[in-house]
Amino acid sequence: MLRRLLERPCTLALLVGCQFAFVAYFSLGGFRNLTSLFGRAAGPVFDYTRTHDVYANFSRLQPPAARLDADPAQPPPYCPERSPFLVGPLTVSFSRVPTLEQIQAKNPAVQPGGRYQPAACEARARTAVIVPYRNRESHLGYLLYYLHPFLQRQQLQYGIYLVHQAGNGTFNRAKLLNVGVKEALKDEEWDCLFLHDVDLIPENDYNLYTCDPWNPKHVSVAMNKFGYNLPYSQYFGGVSALTPDQYMKINGFPNEYWGWGGEDDDIATRVRLAGMKIVRPPVSIGHYKMVKHKGDKGNEENPHRFDLLIRTQRMWTQDGMNSLTYTLLAKHLHPLYTNLTVDIGSDPRAGRSRQGPGREGQRYRSSNSPFREEMLRKLPGLGDLRLALSPRLPTAGNGTRGTAGSAGGVTQRSPEVTGDGGSPAGAEGTLPTHGYNQSWPPGPR
Repeated sequence: MLRRLLERPCTLALLVGCQFAFVAYFSLGGFRNLTSLFGRAAGPVFDYTRTHDVYANFSRLQPPAARLDADPAQPPPYCPERSPFLVGPLTVSFSRVPTLEQIQAKNPAVQPGGRYQPAACEARARTAVIVPYRNRESHLGYLLYYLHPFLQRQQLQYGIYLVHQAGNGTFNRAKLLNVGVKEALKDEEWDCLFLHDVDLIPENDYNLYTCDPWNPKHVSVAMNKFGYNLPYSQYFGGVSALTPDQYMKINGFPNEYWGWGGEDDDIATRVRLAGMKIVRPPVSIGHYKMVKHKGDKGNEENPHRFDLLIRTQRMWTQDGMNSLTYTLLAKHLHPLYTNLTVDIGSDPRAGRSRQGPGREGQRYRSSNSPFREEMLRKLPGLGDLRLALSPRLPTAGNGTRGTAGSAGGVTQRSPEVTGDGGSPAGAEGTLPTHGYNQSWPPGPR
């Protein structure tokens, strides 16, 4: 009887249909992603025709007088799980570029280096925002103007790091992010690393700048550039968030993508190969507005990106944090951000020499670094991945010196970098390798 039942066409069609549904369910990432293909994903609804000024009622974030007079020996209570200061959709306008002095006046609670922590409660999350940068002064003004109050409304402890690529060579976004992560984790035990393009402004403060504890999070889900839609399912560009453990698990970002394009898809592949998946906030929350701009000189389309993507599965454990080399030329704590001016070398395909006169800097070899060893201990199952940096010859550039001081700090002189938003020439400061630095370098740039 069973044999006759299986021979019926309708039964065979039903079995084939069940097999197809089973394969589709798992290949598309389960029920959540499968339902998103056939209907609108569940999530809150916001009216973006009615927006709020990000600085509206900003004085409410300041602690009451009773809290200021509280016993300093008593630790403050934890901040609520959801901040009461969130307002939803924000008004984002690019009509006039604010000056750094104006932004500083509007954010009096921000400490040198772009650091902030709530005064009335203990933050539940510590987030480092890392921005790769060069020649984007107006974009930086917009980002700082909107991002500082945005993060304060979320009651986060945070710091903003600007990783400035020195020189005029080909831009390397992913390598700059690797440098920013390494330097930021020397300062603080950050819970979350937000990797943030300088030209993207968040439009909803319900888009929390915290990490998912299990998987890397792609945050800029709906950009006006793409009609507020996700361009494709594995897109990981713009703004993303990973815990330090997740970042090390994928061996950081690739170092070999010089120019525009390719690194985002490489990172998405690394996430999958490391046994994780990409998570996202709802489209209605992950809104971003991009500052319009023309193509950057030195950041032209990478003609080798497809060749590099083909190699990702074979090379991801060899190209990343464990192959990172760079020279830290200067570290300055400006009133609104920490500026890291770095020499990351040059594109080997460009045929330019990597050696030049007059540049000395602080080289890092982290095979013996306590930070690297600690990160390795935190990441069981990483196999043969050893996050050790091998030094390279200095790259050509303007004269800069950086000498290691005592165990407590590094004394550095800023480079004379042309038009890249670096620190002014001749500014000096003694910077501790851990914790906060209260010194203010001369002149924000």
